[in-house]
Amino acid sequence: MAFNLKSAAVQTRESRLGSITGYEGDLYDLVEQSRCGSLRNCERCFSQSSMCLSICALGQLGGIRDVAILYHAPSGCCATAAGAKVMYRQIGAVIGKEYRSNMVGTDIDESDTVFGALDTVHDIARTVVETYHPSALFIASSCVTGVIGEDIDSLAEELKEEIDIPVMSVHCEGFKSRVWASGFDISDHAVLQGIVKPPKEKRQVINFKNFFESARPEITRLFAEFGVTPQFLYVNSTVEELSHISESLATVCICGTLGTYLGNALEELYGVPYIRTVNPLGVTGYETWLREIGRVIGKSEEVEVYITRERAIYISQIEEVAKELKGLRAVIGMGPGYTYEVARVLAELGIDVVWAAAWHYDYKYDNGDVPPALEHLRNTTPNNIKLSVADQQNYEVMNILAEYKPDLYFSRHPGSTVWAIKQGVTAVYVADEYMIFGYKGTLSFAKTVLDTVRNRSFAENLAAHTQVPYTDWWYKQNHSDMLKPNPAEVR
Repeated sequence: MAFNLKSAAVQTRESRLGSITGYEGDLYDLVEQSRCGSLRNCERCFSQSSMCLSICALGQLGGIRDVAILYHAPSGCCATAAGAKVMYRQIGAVIGKEYRSNMVGTDIDESDTVFGALDTVHDIARTVVETYHPSALFIASSCVTGVIGEDIDSLAEELKEEIDIPVMSVHCEGFKSRVWASGFDISDHAVLQGIVKPPKEKRQVINFKNFFESARPEITRLFAEFGVTPQFLYVNSTVEELSHISESLATVCICGTLGTYLGNALEELYGVPYIRTVNPLGVTGYETWLREIGRVIGKSEEVEVYITRERAIYISQIEEVAKELKGLRAVIGMGPGYTYEVARVLAELGIDVVWAAAWHYDYKYDNGDVPPALEHLRNTTPNNIKLSVADQQNYEVMNILAEYKPDLYFSRHPGSTVWAIKQGVTAVYVADEYMIFGYKGTLSFAKTVLDTVRNRSFAENLAAHTQVPYTDWWYKQNHSDMLKPNPAEVR
């Protein structure tokens, strides 16, 4: 696709990637419909929960060091700012870097909603810059400011003339997309638009897009084996570092959903190759990912030496634990960047995935291809898998768990995990994005799963003392009846 950095806003995933939030079927059907472009979104007659895309957008930008975010929004929209600041400060402390970024809300009220408040926002922006001395300023819109049409683009242009730092407008109105991962693309667009500079020379650096860089030391050592260094995006990166990511040898990502916009844009605009393989989770994913990196940067020989050495250490151990896991049945509920990747890893460990629910689904990525994780799962999984796109609809997940009664439930979102446990299903919370990274992570993950199934007392005790709001009448319902095709949304 053509990336237009002159536009202040980026298209939503629904319009850009044909993303959907409602589907029920199976793996073979979903891949087939994705290939031929016949996939349709299904509407719900009832929706229980979701998340706001602004949290994803501003959460990503907030991880950059020494920046300021001016969120033109009611006070309630800034509720997550305090927790994010504590988290990023702690992450920075681990690697010895002081985190000094700030989010400031404009606290828009009824009067501002009626008459507008751009003059006030202008004054607040000047005060923020004079107080915190940030290296860049992001001015973000909210649902309210989007509805009343506050012109944050003109304000950003005006401020560029007054202050000597990059100033970017960020259009992250929560109502604009039901796919909250659109927020990742919005943050990438702002960085590409206002911070990244055209390349002057190639550097021995690989851009690594991730969420919270918990494996920073490990990945730094890994890339050193091949004579390169990682540039982590965006947590703990600086504006100066981000300005040079167009000069890197390649871009990789821990999650396909997170990295599609930035990776493909850097490749199209600046010729930085984007590694489009399955994610480095599990043995197959890790080796496929490493070999593609080696091919792109001309280090295939070094990669093969590393793989041979590490396989000798870990593969027999992984296979030994996998013997204990073979035959277990699992349900998965995660974002699409992990649902199909974790399903593949579980298959490697001998665990049977009886249902996989993704919070949304992109039927293509920005290069026009079906997501590699789903394509790989279709080509390598001998048995078809029941799939649904559930947008964190907990009532649907609970119905699935009650029907299939799996041994394990895997999720990356704590709210989903705790409800499964309340129902008596043993759950594994895959919170850390690097929990299954590489050989060592796969072995550790397998042992965690084994420990979990050997001790089910927590789930059993919690379920015995918890009354869930779902009745027998609900569990007897066909949850697919909640979905109906929307002919207007042909993908």
